[in-house]
Amino acid sequence: MKKKRILIVDDEEMIRTLLFRALKSFGYDEIVTVENGIKAIKQLSENYFDLIITDFMIREMEDTLVELKASCAGVMANTKKFQRQVEEARSRAKYWEEKAGLAVHKGRDDLAREALVEKRRHTERVEALEQEIVEHNGLVDQYQEDISQLEERLRSAQEKQRMLVQRHIRANKRRRAQEEIRRVDSAEAMFKFEDLENRIERMEAEADMVNFGKKPSLEAEFDSLVVDEDIEKELKSLKSSLTKGSEGSSQE
Repeated sequence: MKKKRILIVDDEEMIRTLLFRALKSFGYDEIVTVENGIKAIKQLSENYFDLIITDFMIREMEDTLVELKASCAGVMANTKKFQRQVEEARSRAKYWEEKAGLAVHKGRDDLAREALVEKRRHTERVEALEQEIVEHNGLVDQYQEDISQLEERLRSAQEKQRMLVQRHIRANKRRRAQEEIRRVDSAEAMFKFEDLENRIERMEAEADMVNFGKKPSLEAEFDSLVVDEDIEKELKSLKSSLTKGSEGSSQE
């Protein structure tokens, strides 16, 4: 028997019972079950456990995975927005560049200077937005890596939980089979079989007694005569062969 203390934390009673019985069947005897995190924390503060089995771990991973995917989607949406803003800023920078050229052509250097100022402002905005896009792309890559790792861990945890449940089911079926075998091998079961056998033999005897003393039918009597005649012929032939054999021995 394995001397390890195990804590099971699950809000579903059926799962707690299932895991408890599975671990019991595997030889673990020091098992504590609680239904929520508060009681689990209390148990951990008062006792030492070698292993903690909890669906909170899986649920926490699932919740974190949802949050990561939502955050990643938000960053990707912002990246697309920045890309649109870059295109708009570039378009405005080109617009003010053309206006500056027109002002120079018309001899309005003052307007040309103001147009160039606007162009530079939009150009700087393009550069700032492009830097934001680079940073957001880095965040997306990091989010996707984290999501991939978390999904792998989640699959592993779910698989371990599934295997544990399957092991319990198989162990439970095997236990029931062994109990059934022992039950069939018991003296009571053998007595029942003997009683059944006696009842069948009694029924067979009663069936034989149905025709006991009954006069055979006419056809049955003729069939008997035919059988008797065949037997007489075979007996006569056997005697004849024995007689011939004896005579041959005497002559020699």
